[in-house]
Amino acid sequence: MVTRRNFLERTSSLAIASSLIPVASQFAWALPENDPYLSNIGIQLYTLRNQLAQDPTSTIKAVASAGYKQIELIDVMDAPKLMPIAKDNGLTASSAFLKWNILGEAKPAPDAGSIELAIETAVKHNLKYLVFGYIGKGHRETASQLKAIAERSNQAGEKCKKAGIQLCYHHHSFEFQPIEGGKTGMDIFIEGFEKELCKFELDVFWAAIGGWDPIQTLQKLEGRIAQVHLKDLLSNTPITFDEGKVPKEAFKEVGAGVIDMKGVIAAAKKTGVAQCHVEQDQSPDPLQSIRLSMTNLRAL
Repeated sequence: MVTRRNFLERTSSLAIASSLIPVASQFAWALPENDPYLSNIGIQLYTLRNQLAQDPTSTIKAVASAGYKQIELIDVMDAPKLMPIAKDNGLTASSAFLKWNILGEAKPAPDAGSIELAIETAVKHNLKYLVFGYIGKGHRETASQLKAIAERSNQAGEKCKKAGIQLCYHHHSFEFQPIEGGKTGMDIFIEGFEKELCKFELDVFWAAIGGWDPIQTLQKLEGRIAQVHLKDLLSNTPITFDEGKVPKEAFKEVGAGVIDMKGVIAAAKKTGVAQCHVEQDQSPDPLQSIRLSMTNLRAL
């Protein structure tokens, strides 16, 4: 049986490194302008959350100027405010996150909203995806908690499907920690999610820092990953299951870290991923970071 100790011992030498290559070797070919991902590349607005709070119009204009084609909303309920600004700047949106409490808590507070309202808003703004993107501490520590969340997600996914929306789950790194008999939270979700009712939005940074090879994960979950978050990882960053303990400097622009982005994109194409979004949770200069990520994507 895999224990936490031997799991960590085993992965400490293999995790992250297996999905990483020297940065210099990532730029051997260039993505064509008509590449299915580059031609529809998104930015997850969480990257620009502080700028967006101060000046949404200028921030979204900067996103368009950097070459992005769509935005992924932090909260679907922001759609009425942000979608008109996006449209004015030639941007679209197909994906938005839910408040995590809606599915992550057994009894969410009334101010968390509802899956029904989220779906109604998504349909009104022609979105294709709703993303359940987090689970707060106290709600994710046991297998029974995660199995219950998977069941709620399937129920929500059925409602989404009837409305023409695909529900997705976006992980962090806590899901990769073994919690029961060697099984990780991610294993529980892979088993528990109905394949057509709740797909995954793979975040290559969080997978790598959690000890899972992003490319192998794409291959393992072929047909079950609808979207991918592209963000890079600082070299020699240790496996970390607690997202709150990840150093800010670990988050790097696409192509400025050690994840094999060329391999990720190739695997995404082979396994049926519909679209990619750039995200960088932490940056001293987010606007400069999104420009650098775009420059490096074009050079891949």
